[in-house]
Amino acid sequence: MGGTGDLYDRSNGAMNKAAEPRSATAPGSAATIGIVAIGRNEGARLEPCLTSLLSLTNRVVYADSESSDGSVAVARRLGVDVAVLTDDTPLSAAAGRAAGYQCLRSRFPEVELVQFIDGDCLLDADWLDTAERFLSLRPQVAAVCGRRYEAHPAASVYNALCDAEWDTPIGLARACGGDALYRVAAYEAAGGFRADLLAGEEPELCGRLQDEGWEVWRIDARMTEHDARMYSLGQWWRRSRRGGYGYAQVWDVTRKSPRSLYGRQLASAVSWVIALPLAIALTASVLMRPWVLAAIPMAYAAQTLRIYLKIPSDLPHRLVQAGLTLLAKVPETLGAMRYLTSAKRPVTGTRL
Repeated sequence: MGGTGDLYDRSNGAMNKAAEPRSATAPGSAATIGIVAIGRNEGARLEPCLTSLLSLTNRVVYADSESSDGSVAVARRLGVDVAVLTDDTPLSAAAGRAAGYQCLRSRFPEVELVQFIDGDCLLDADWLDTAERFLSLRPQVAAVCGRRYEAHPAASVYNALCDAEWDTPIGLARACGGDALYRVAAYEAAGGFRADLLAGEEPELCGRLQDEGWEVWRIDARMTEHDARMYSLGQWWRRSRRGGYGYAQVWDVTRKSPRSLYGRQLASAVSWVIALPLAIALTASVLMRPWVLAAIPMAYAAQTLRIYLKIPSDLPHRLVQAGLTLLAKVPETLGAMRYLTSAKRPVTGTRL
């Protein structure tokens, strides 16, 4: 879905397969870290991901959402414990993380911190030490994330948009994305990820953590390298539509909370896609002045220019990025409408 970049508050934050089992800990620390990776048909990206994790610890679990490309066999060949989701459970990132976590705690009950990571990412070798050290100095922090980098941002404008999305402000935050290190005690006290959410499960969990007095931070450190491999408008459109679905679902489950999420994003999408053109069309009709309809493309052009001017001048495809940012409100609105028309249906086996 749309990233968590708009959920961050700026603040003055800163920041070997030998033994059995191996620990991932910072020097002088007793904290034990486990890792949950999730994926579905990640193909050639999965093995490098798991290998990057196994170089740090063998407390690794892979949660698979019914892959058909041999992902489960790859994980088992590497000696990784596997939790397999099937059609009788929601096939979503949230369900994968929840199932993977349960498997990790069952297999490695001594784990005190858990790193979640997507199966198309590589974990930076220094991240766990850096993040664990940060948590050890701040007992009020429940979750911490760093910088996720797109592996090939210049390969397509869609990859570039992903990389910009990952570049969130440093400091106290409202949410982490899919890759983050959590305290086990805080995670379990909050109830963990909601497996029934098809998207937006990370900010929803972070909201519950903050309701209980915990903090969430984004620190200035390399965390993961992501490989979107997004080269077509169709891929981007489906991702944006899923984001809109997630916006609506998470807003629905948090709207009565003091930390209601995604209301602004939903209002923006609906305003640009439905309310603005409808208001202009009605005005043209009432005044019987068809030329008033020219205000619709003029408004879109002005907004695209506004977005363009906010994009750093050193980034490629600035104008295209600006146009896609505005265009994304169309699939986001469609995704939100899909949620609203299917909210009462079970999510088991649902795919967007």
